[in-house]
Amino acid sequence: MSIEKNFDIPFISSLALREKQIQQNYRPIIAVHKWFARRPGTLFRGLILSEYSDRPLKDAFFSANDFKGIAIADPFMGGGTPLIEANRVGCNVLGYDINPMAWWIVNREIEYLDLKEYRKSATGLMYALEEQVGRLYRTRCLGCNSEHAYVKYFLWVKQKECPYCHKDFDLFPGYLLSEDKRHPLNVLVCAACGDLNEVKDRRNPGTCASCATGLRLEGPARRNKCVCPHCNHVSPYTEPGGGPPRHRMFAMEYHCRTCKPDHSGRFFKRPDTTDLARYGQASTMLASIGARFVPEDAIPPGDETGRLLRWGYRHYREMFNARQLLGLEMSCRIITAERNERVRNALITNLSDLLRYQNMVCRYDTMALKSLDIFSVHGFPVGLVQCESNLLGIANGGGVSVGSGGWSNIIEKYMKAKQYCDTPFETRQDGARKVQVPITGEWIGDSRGDEAGRTVRILCQSATTAELPPASLDGVFTDPPYFGNVQYAELMDFCYVWLRQLAREAIPALASLSTRNQDELTGNVTMERGLEHFTEGLAAVFGNMARALKPGRPLAFTYHHNRLDAYHPVAVAILDAGLACTAALPCPAEMGASIHISGTASSVVDTVFVCRSTGVVTRRGLAQSCAEFAELVIADLDKLRQGGLKPTRGDSRCIIFGHLVRMTVWKLRTSWNPALSAKQKLSAIVYHLATLPRPEEIEAALSVEELLALRFAVQEGPSVYEVDSDEILF
Repeated sequence: MSIEKNFDIPFISSLALREKQIQQNYRPIIAVHKWFARRPGTLFRGLILSEYSDRPLKDAFFSANDFKGIAIADPFMGGGTPLIEANRVGCNVLGYDINPMAWWIVNREIEYLDLKEYRKSATGLMYALEEQVGRLYRTRCLGCNSEHAYVKYFLWVKQKECPYCHKDFDLFPGYLLSEDKRHPLNVLVCAACGDLNEVKDRRNPGTCASCATGLRLEGPARRNKCVCPHCNHVSPYTEPGGGPPRHRMFAMEYHCRTCKPDHSGRFFKRPDTTDLARYGQASTMLASIGARFVPEDAIPPGDETGRLLRWGYRHYREMFNARQLLGLEMSCRIITAERNERVRNALITNLSDLLRYQNMVCRYDTMALKSLDIFSVHGFPVGLVQCESNLLGIANGGGVSVGSGGWSNIIEKYMKAKQYCDTPFETRQDGARKVQVPITGEWIGDSRGDEAGRTVRILCQSATTAELPPASLDGVFTDPPYFGNVQYAELMDFCYVWLRQLAREAIPALASLSTRNQDELTGNVTMERGLEHFTEGLAAVFGNMARALKPGRPLAFTYHHNRLDAYHPVAVAILDAGLACTAALPCPAEMGASIHISGTASSVVDTVFVCRSTGVVTRRGLAQSCAEFAELVIADLDKLRQGGLKPTRGDSRCIIFGHLVRMTVWKLRTSWNPALSAKQKLSAIVYHLATLPRPEEIEAALSVEELLALRFAVQEGPSVYEVDSDEILF
């Protein structure tokens, strides 16, 4: 069996599309810790089953599989999806990543954890924190006057001192606190007195109920400038040399269990003197106990961290307020006292993940009425209004919490993630219903309690220097870095500096002070890494993996980019490894509604490049003319539509790029010279691509007029990737 013959694009696409909408429901394992751009587990499960199962993919997918003795490697493991899917079906797995956070996360995902012991320790942590700092997250309910209402979110606005009159003022970009979507009315902050007003029509909000000043939506701060309300002078609101931003608490969202049954919508209030005093108590407590575990690491310059530096942040600890630092310090002290190593490591991972919500860079979503974690846009977006979440969370019974961003949320997600390891499932669509299908017999882990373990090797090193025995691998499945995109290391340092403080044992993988590495395979202006560096590194990794593969076994990887030149290193790497590209398969791999994709020209579709040292291809798949490439693309688009995707222009272009790269590799494979420099190799790829139809020409051939005729021709013949009598051996 083989991927080229058995991979079912419509079937896997339909599953991948649904998974990416609510990935945590389909693959709870991802909740162990935040990682970026995780590909669908269903995609890699489909690839592995297509290659190694002797049953039709649709049958194998929803039943147990055991590929004991099969060895699978991932040289760019990141969040670990290919390794998890391979481990789950019984394979021995080997993973590499240069980033120590990736190494830590994948270890926690795959290692066996005694859930009873974890639950016991996590509950103890919650009780201890409630006793120590729980009172700092209470407030008086405006309805019943109870002093025991739970604060969900504290809302803060940045302040600055006017350089002309030297008075402080708020940097409000707007005064709308809540839209009338998940709350009956719009909630506006009065610009004059600060009181909260509920209004029906936000276009005509009327006057403040407290001071009669006219209410308005627009704030004074926009485009990095703000008008001082005291003297009317305009000044920029970022001051790199002025230290970290200052904040003022101006509103709170809370939860009252007594009033909630008879209350419509959310509970909002302006903080009173007691609320402000509680924050002062947190500052005093932190000063008195000291901060043994709060990292003192400086924020280094970078493509992403540059934004923080421009705002005046110099150390990571400055991104937290005093109450957050107090709660995190207390948490660290409790965690380090845990004697069970695996439970302690789980709790360390929990705290690292909790940091996403427990910082003063989180924003408040005025429509969804929730905290947006620091990585919601895969960067460090510094807003003017910040959201501080309840550290403990508000447990509501049955594993459900009110609000987000607290310990109760993180612990319950982790429990579900590790329960999924013990009892994995798939989700089948039955009409409008989603049905969970237990896959009895499969499990994720290095062991299963007292049962015999599997071989799991997770290495924190670059796969460019990997030394593997020849013909030792049955497959390589990976999701390599996409040149010039998200700077994962710069972002993950935010968590890593805390994790290193907690994992103080002599762990070689955590010896580095930063997750950043000069050899990382991403484009980075600050570290002067360009396309040639990316090409050389990718080629070295593919070469190492190809030498370790058994003859004819697959190296399959996902890739997409909205620029064709970002594919040039991919072609070089495949050719340097002595492989041919036998298929370029499309599959949805991103969520179209993602903040960093929605409304852009980016694609949600990855190309899965399947590469082998020996094998077969079909003549039908060897395109030369514009019409032949268009036929292939139309066939792919049809299969994606059958799977429920509505392809965009960006999707079509990525599919085109995939086929152009596949054909470039096919044509150059017999004459390729690996001894050339990276620059010369890239030039050779560019030269050959110039002999093929341009992407714009192929795209134009997908017009409505030609679509029907070409589609009819494609549907009349065998599937593009079907191995038939017209096959070519290589």
